[in-house]
Amino acid sequence: MTASLVASDSRPQPLSLPALVDALSLRDLTDPAQGQHALQLLVTSAASALGERWDADVRLLRSRPVVAVEDNYDRLGYQPGAVSRDVRYTRYVSDTTMLRSHTSAGVPPELRALAADPPSRDVLLVLPGICHRRDSIDRLHTGSPHQLDLWLLRRGGRRLDHDDLHLLVTTLVDALLPGTHWRWTATSHPYTTGGREVEAIHDGHPVEIAECGLAAPEVLTAAGLSPSSWSGLALGMGLDRALMLRKGIPDIRLLRSADPRVAEQLRDLTPYHSVSDLPPARRDISAAVAAGSDGELLGDRVREALGPDADLVEEVAVLSTTPYADLPAAARERLAIRPGQENVLLRLVLRPVDRTLNSEEVNALRDRVAAALATPE
Repeated sequence: MTASLVASDSRPQPLSLPALVDALSLRDLTDPAQGQHALQLLVTSAASALGERWDADVRLLRSRPVVAVEDNYDRLGYQPGAVSRDVRYTRYVSDTTMLRSHTSAGVPPELRALAADPPSRDVLLVLPGICHRRDSIDRLHTGSPHQLDLWLLRRGGRRLDHDDLHLLVTTLVDALLPGTHWRWTATSHPYTTGGREVEAIHDGHPVEIAECGLAAPEVLTAAGLSPSSWSGLALGMGLDRALMLRKGIPDIRLLRSADPRVAEQLRDLTPYHSVSDLPPARRDISAAVAAGSDGELLGDRVREALGPDADLVEEVAVLSTTPYADLPAAARERLAIRPGQENVLLRLVLRPVDRTLNSEEVNALRDRVAAALATPE
C-alpha cells in the first residue's frame, strides 16, 4: 500500500470548522460539570495538599480551550522561532488564537489579575483542563491530554526557592502517588529558571510526570509583577499519566471508555481491574512522506483520517525510514516518490477496548489511513 505526504507550510493555518467543533466538543474529564471522573479527584487532592502545606489562598481556575497565542507562547517566554509554534504541533484557530497546547496558557491572565489586585497571603493557582496538540499514538500518548498547572505566588517576605520547590514536588507526589519514589533532573523551560523534570519510579523504570522550576522573572514582569517583590514556583503535570500510574491502567484510551465495566472504575482511585484482553490487528503501510515527518505528525494525520474511529488505534509505529536518494529507481517509480520525500514504513495497530475487529473492518480502516497519507496537507 503506497501513499504520499507533502510538507506543510509552517505559517499558522486555522483548523477547519469541523475539526474545531470536534475539538471543542471533546469532554474535559477534569471538569465536574461534564460528569464524574477520577481525574477530578487528583486535582482536588493536589490543591488540598499544597494549599494546606503553604496555608495559601487556593484558586481553582478553568479557562476556555481557545486562548490567545500571546498567552500560550509569548507571555510565557517562548521565542518567536520556537519549534513548538510550528503548525505540526500547534492547532491554530486564527492568526492570534489557538487551542491551548498546555494549561500554562491560563497563567498569564491570572498573573495580571494578581498585579491588579495584590493578595495579602500566598496564592496557589490551580489550572486543570484538556489540551490540544499533535502527538504520537501509543498506549501512553494522546493528542488531547489533560494537564494540571500549579503555580505558587508570594508577594514580599522570604523568597520562594528550590527548597520550596522540592517540598512542593514531595507534597504533590505523596498526595497523588502515595508511596512512590521520584527523582528530578535539571532541564530548562521558557517560563522558569532552575528548571527540573520530575520522574516517578514505576516498576523500576522512570516515568516523566511533571516539569517545574522557579517562576521566571521575565514572565512575572510581563504580567506587571515586579520580580523584586514577587517570587513563585511553577509546575505543570500530565494528569492522564498520573492516573494511569495510580490505578494501574495500561492504556490511555481507557480513560474515555464508554464500556460500563471500565467507566464505572474511573469514578474513584481504587486499582483498575482488566475487563478484556482482546487481540490486536496489525497492518503495515508504505508511505512516501515529506522528509523529517516524525511519529507525532504521522500520528496526527491518522487521527484526522479516522475521526471518531481514532480510538480504535492502539499505536502507530514507524518501522523504518529510507531517504529518496537511497531508494533504487524501481522503488522510486513504484512509490511515486519525489526528491525531498522519504519512504516510511508504518505499522498500524488496531485494538478496541471492548470488542474484536474483523478483517473487513481492519482493512477498511487501513485504507482510510493510506488515502489520507496520499492527500497533501
